[in-house]
Amino acid sequence: MQKQILREKEKVDSEKHETVKKIFTTYLEVKELRKTPERFAILEEIYMRGGHFDVESLYISMKNKNYRVSRATVYNTLDLLVACDLVSKHLFGDSMARYEKSYGYKQHDHLICTDCNKIMEFCDPRIQHTQNMVGELLKFKISHHSLVLYGSCEDEKCAERKQFIKQKESNQASK
Repeated sequence: MQKQILREKEKVDSEKHETVKKIFTTYLEVKELRKTPERFAILEEIYMRGGHFDVESLYISMKNKNYRVSRATVYNTLDLLVACDLVSKHLFGDSMARYEKSYGYKQHDHLICTDCNKIMEFCDPRIQHTQNMVGELLKFKISHHSLVLYGSCEDEKCAERKQFIKQKESNQASK
């Protein structure tokens, strides 16, 4: 039973990957841009990973897998993928852009821990309901929204949080 579920998931992932490749190919053709293996390798790497990522982590991941890509190629390809709605770009307040794959994923919102920078996603249908109600009330056609909540996570096992607290204590001790 579990093997069957895994095979079905792999089939869905494979179909999704083929679809995003077709969308990207069409976008590049319409814009008369080159369809390079590096661009498609970056697309594949993004759609194989989970969660949010920054340019540097994507670049290092590509390098560790022996892909021959430059940082400039990663930046430029991300811009193209954002332009054709295959990737979403977020600026969560720390001035570092974070990205996530967007094709086939539902609208969601974010919680950001200001101690450890952990990003958590949540979806609450009441937000969509409020958005629809406000749009109707103000006669405004809302195309999308972004909601980011900042605070401190309470995960005592969070290694990044422990490291952040130690660094904060160290900085205060040295003053």
